[in-house]
Order: sequence, then C-alpha cells, then structure tokens
Amino acid sequence: MTDREHKPSAEAALEVLLYAPLGFALEARALLPTFVERGRNQVTMAKMIGRFAVQQGQVEANKRFGPVQEQVETVLADLGLATRPGSGPSASPTAASTPATPASPPAPAVAVVPDLETLDPDELAIPDYDSLAASQVVPRLRALSEPDLEAVRAYETAGRARKTILNRIAQLQSA
Repeated sequence: MTDREHKPSAEAALEVLLYAPLGFALEARALLPTFVERGRNQVTMAKMIGRFAVQQGQVEANKRFGPVQEQVETVLADLGLATRPGSGPSASPTAASTPATPASPPAPAVAVVPDLETLDPDELAIPDYDSLAASQVVPRLRALSEPDLEAVRAYETAGRARKTILNRIAQLQSA
C-alpha cells in the first residue's frame, strides 16, 4: 500500500485546501499563456462555427422563402402598398428613371380580343381560375403567352374586374 492510501483525512484536506492552490499559484505564471491560448482557440472555433451556421441558415431561408417573398412583394406592389423590387431609393439610376406604371391597364396595341360570350373559364391557361384569389393568380401570369394573357384580361374585365390582376397583365403586356 502507498502512503496516499494511508494518509489521514486531515493531511488530505491540507493538500487540497493549501498545497494545491499554492502549487497552482506558483505554476500560474508558466501555465497562464497556455490557458489563454487554448481559450482563444476555443473562441475562434466557436466564431467560425457560428458564422458557418448563419450562412447555411441564410441559404436555406432563401431557398424556402425567396419565392414567397417575391410573390408577396408583387402582390403588395400591385395593390399599391409597396414599391416594386428594384424601384425604391436603392434602385439603379436606370430603373429609377423609368416612367411609373399607369393606374389603369392600357389597351394592348395589337391584341386579338376573344369573343367574351364564348369565353369559358375552363379554357383559360390558369386552371380553376374562378376559384383563385387575386394573390394566387398574379404570380401565375408571368408564365403565360401573350394570347393567354389577353384571354385572362378579357375574362377578368368581363367578370370580377380585379384591378390587381388587370394591372399586372398590363405591366406584362407593356414589357
């Protein structure tokens, strides 16, 4: 058996309460730079991991919310509650110098107007058109051809005449 196993508890307490702190104090001068460097390395590593996590979070958020944000901005702009992306104060000089979109849709210069009496909502390029809200129709207009846009414009004008949809069609037709 070693001396340590036979030491009375008073000596063990003296070692822990007096000798250990005294030993740390005497060695602190030599150990302190090592502790500082290890702490600095840990903080640097935590910062790198944090930056990486934030970047990955931004990428993932853009994937998931980018299309939604674009739709919301389009609807708000069509309702006149916000400016179009790229047309605000931070817009480029060429974008800022373009004329404002008129409030009412102009008649297209050369467009074939379908016969309104024979126009059937099932024949429109947007399925279930009558069941959709304007906020659901507006994002789908961008993918339509000129004749399909004109058909939707004519149907909307003859029916509910929602300004949000009509204004967006006018913008797309004038582009």
